Amino acid sequence: QVQLVESGGGLVQAGGSLRLSCAASHIGMSTTSWYRQAPGERRELVATISSRSNTIYADSVKGRFTISRDNAKNTVYLQMNSLKPEDTAVYYCNARFVVGDYWGKGTLVTVSS
Repeated sequence: QVQLVESGGGLVQAGGSLRLSCAASHIGMSTTSWYRQAPGERRELVATISSRSNTIYADSVKGRFTISRDNAKNTVYLQMNSLKPEDTAVYYCNARFVVGDYWGKGTLVTVSS
């Protein structure tokens, strides 16, 4: 069983920055994504990084968020800059391995205006 541990959420003012982390054993072997879910909304894909470090982003975060990985630390990061109130959500890490698909418990990001 793979356990994903997210951290880095919190309260920040609009225009500020946060860095989320997702740690798991062998995460470098997975395609890892960050999703988010705002209250009353569907969960949406924010960014994905493949095992070869190819990345994709939702249009709403392009140019502001950066997903990266540090395989030596078994961690995937989501650097979030120029945060907006509409970025407020619970952010979830997802890791897709050959053997299965795993989710973290989420970390709350609140952006105040």
